[in-house]
Amino acid sequence: MNQIRDNKKGISIFALAMLNIVAVVSLRGLPAEAEYGLSSIFYYIFAAIVFLVPVSLVAAELATGWSEKGGVFRWVGEAFGPKLALIAIFMLWIEVTVWFPTALTFGSVSLAFMGPDQTWDQALSENKFFVLGIVLAIYWLATFVALRGTEAFSKLAKWGGMIGTVIPGVILIILGFSYLFAGNTPQVDLSWDKLIPDFSNFNNVVLAASIFLFYAGMEMNAIHVKEVDNAPRNYPIAIGIAALGTVCVFVLGTLAIAFVIPQKDINLTQSLLVAYDDMFAWAGISWAAPIMAACLALGVLAGVVGWVAGPSSALLVVAKGGYLPRFWQYTNQHGMATHIMLAQAILVTMISTVFVVLPSVQAAYQILSQLTIVLYLIMYLIMFAAAIYLRYSQPNRPRPYKIPGGNAGMWLIGGLGFAGSLIAFLFSFIPPAQIAVGSPEMFVGILVILTIAFVIMPLLIYKARKPHWKDPEVTDFAPFTWEIEDKHPGVINPSDKVTHTLHQPK
Repeated sequence: MNQIRDNKKGISIFALAMLNIVAVVSLRGLPAEAEYGLSSIFYYIFAAIVFLVPVSLVAAELATGWSEKGGVFRWVGEAFGPKLALIAIFMLWIEVTVWFPTALTFGSVSLAFMGPDQTWDQALSENKFFVLGIVLAIYWLATFVALRGTEAFSKLAKWGGMIGTVIPGVILIILGFSYLFAGNTPQVDLSWDKLIPDFSNFNNVVLAASIFLFYAGMEMNAIHVKEVDNAPRNYPIAIGIAALGTVCVFVLGTLAIAFVIPQKDINLTQSLLVAYDDMFAWAGISWAAPIMAACLALGVLAGVVGWVAGPSSALLVVAKGGYLPRFWQYTNQHGMATHIMLAQAILVTMISTVFVVLPSVQAAYQILSQLTIVLYLIMYLIMFAAAIYLRYSQPNRPRPYKIPGGNAGMWLIGGLGFAGSLIAFLFSFIPPAQIAVGSPEMFVGILVILTIAFVIMPLLIYKARKPHWKDPEVTDFAPFTWEIEDKHPGVINPSDKVTHTLHQPK
C-alpha cells in the first residue's frame, strides 16, 4: 500500500486514490461554498454522486477502450466524428484559458496578504489594477517556464502542489476544528436541520453549481486504470476512496472557514486568507500568516504551470492530426506547443481585462468562474453522450475496464453524469444573489455571448480545414477506428479489434 507501483501488481488501490485526490483538490473555491454553512455538505455529496463518480468510471472505460493519443477528442471522434470531437477538445482548452485569471486572482490576493496589516492587505487585494498586474505577471512567467519543457516545470508542479495545497489544507482543517473544540462560538449555525438546504430559495442552488468545477479533472488519471490489477474490482474501490477523501477535504476545509468567518463577511477571493489570519492570531502565531499566503501563491503558480502545458499539448496532438493549420503545429526544441501556448497567453491577457470592466474583483472572479463551469460542462456532456453511444456503435470493442451491468449500467452511470452536468450547466447562467455582479442582464449576456462564440470557433475551424493541414510525416495521431475500417461513426461497427492492430491505409 505504501508504494505507488509494484512490479507485479502495478498501481495499488491506495496510490490510485491518492493520484485522483491530488489531481482534484484545491483550496481556492472553498469560500464560495462556506456561504452555505452546514448545508454545503449536502451539495458536496450530491455533486460527488451525480458527477465525480460518473466522470471517473466513464472516463476509465473510454481511456482503456480507446487509449490512442487524443484523449477526449479520440473518444468523442470515435462516437460522433471529428466535428463534435473538435468542439470537445476546444472546450477543454478554452475553459482552462478562462480559468487561469480566476486561479491567478487567488494568487494575487495571496500575495497581497503577505503584508503585516490585514486592513491594508484587504484594500490592496481589492485594487483591480493590482490584481490585473499580478495575474498577467504570474501567467506570463508560468508560460515561460512551461515553454522550457516538462523537466523544467515538473519539480515546481510537484513541490508547489505539496507546499501550496496539501500542507495548507491540513493546517486549515486542524486550526479550524481546534478553534471550534476549544469552546469558541462558531460563526455558522450547526443545527442538524441546517444540513438540508432551503430549496424554497432558488438562489441557494446557484453558487452550488460551482462545486462541479471543484470535481473536474478526475478524467485525467483514467488512463492509469490499465495498470491496476483486477481493474473491474479494484478501480471502483479506488474511485470510491478518492471520492470520499475529496469530499472530506472539501467539507472539512469549508466548515473550517465557516467557523471563523461570518456568512455576511465571506468574500470569494479573500476569505481563505482572512480565515488563516484569524486562526493564526487565535493560536498566537500571527507571524505565520504571511508565510501561509506565500505558500498559497506558490501553489497557484505550480498549478498554473502544469495546466498551461497540459491542454495545449492535447490540442497539439489534434492539430497534428490535420484538424488545425500547420502554424498551430509548431513546437520548439523542447517539444512544447509554442504557438498554441502563446495564443493562449494572449487570450488570458484579453480575458483578464474583465477585471477593469466589472464593478469589483469579486464580480469578475464569479463571472469567469461560471464561464469556466459552462465551457467545461459542455465537454462533459459530449463525453457522457459519447460513452453511451459507443456501447451501441462499437459494442465489441475490447474495453479492459468496463462499467458493470451491461448497457443498463452505462445508462445509469453515464446518464446520471449527463443529467447532473446538464442541471449544473443551466444553473450556471443564473446570477448569484449573494454576489454583487452589477447588472444581472449584463452578467447573463456576457456568459451567453462568450459561450456561443467559443462553441462557434471550432465549428468554423473545422469547416475551413484543408488537406494540407495534415503532415504525412507526422504519426502522433492515429486514424479513428471507423476510418481505418471504412465505416461511419453513425453506423454499427462490429469489429472487436483495437485501433493499433488494424491495418491503417497508406
